[in-house]
Amino acid sequence: MSDANWQRRSILLSAMGALVGPSASRAAVEPLRGAHRVTLALAARQSLYHLPLTLADQLGFFRQAGLSVEWSAHESGAKALASVLHGQADVMAGAFDHLFGVHHKGLNYQAFVQMGRTPQVSLGVASRLERRSVMALKGARVGVTSLDSSTHWMACQWLLQNGLLPEDVVFVEVGSSPLVVDALRSGAIDALCNPDPVMHWLEQKNEIRVMGEARSLMATRKLMGGQVPGACLMARADFLQRQSDVAQALSDAVVHALKWLQTAGVTDILKTVPAQHWWGDRAIYLGAFEKLRESYAIDGLIAGDAVVNAWRAHNRLPGRFNNPRLLVGQIYTNTLAIKSKTRFAA
Repeated sequence: MSDANWQRRSILLSAMGALVGPSASRAAVEPLRGAHRVTLALAARQSLYHLPLTLADQLGFFRQAGLSVEWSAHESGAKALASVLHGQADVMAGAFDHLFGVHHKGLNYQAFVQMGRTPQVSLGVASRLERRSVMALKGARVGVTSLDSSTHWMACQWLLQNGLLPEDVVFVEVGSSPLVVDALRSGAIDALCNPDPVMHWLEQKNEIRVMGEARSLMATRKLMGGQVPGACLMARADFLQRQSDVAQALSDAVVHALKWLQTAGVTDILKTVPAQHWWGDRAIYLGAFEKLRESYAIDGLIAGDAVVNAWRAHNRLPGRFNNPRLLVGQIYTNTLAIKSKTRFAA
């Protein structure tokens, strides 16, 4: 694909992403009679990070659960979280680690169903640069979706693991749209931390050299010192109580999608996932999916030891909270996911 064609495609995909916001969702989703409405905030909606949600939507599992989902799309998890905190969305889909900062502020939010068992992001350096190790990134401009996002935190983890501090690089907020490719090609950034399929696409096109990845369970354990929860659905605790039927329906749809994913072949994925998610190359998309297949949750349940380990890893980052009194059991609940697991024999 030529640069000109790629730029045209990037602009088209960005425009399509903008239409995924609340107003477009109301037009695109015909509400079911008597269906529960819920607004779901997320970043990188077309990424493999949110594949369980894509499957739940495309396979009709949300509708089967009696839900009319309104998608609130953002360029980063931090911005998606802000929309929930400001009451513009009911539920957030994103990195579990956001809950640590929320609880530090005294806000009572909980994760209630897990979608991923790893952070599902990678760090890559532009191939045009002669930097072949993370240590060589000192002074580099590193693109992340935004500060205080999972891409930012994970990039910091790789820096620390290799003897650098976060302040040894310059973090540049580039979001999660296809335009991150332009930022890399133009030299606005020297390295990039993002989810797939963009990172796998760039790697296959020899645009980047991957220096660190948290896709697989093994790589994640090596970086984080053990298992950690990945993408989850989270909401204010009183929402989970007041709107327990809505929260249960969301959990049911996600766990149903996870169960479907366990036996899905590549043909099933291609038939189900919209073509605009493929980055113009279905073979590369499927290659990215295969790298991530084991990282998806099995039954939606969140493991307590994984939460404790994630808390310890998060506290290694400079400027974190270092609050030894965190009550781990307060930041997640498996009550809904257990019911979903039983319902779908996940």
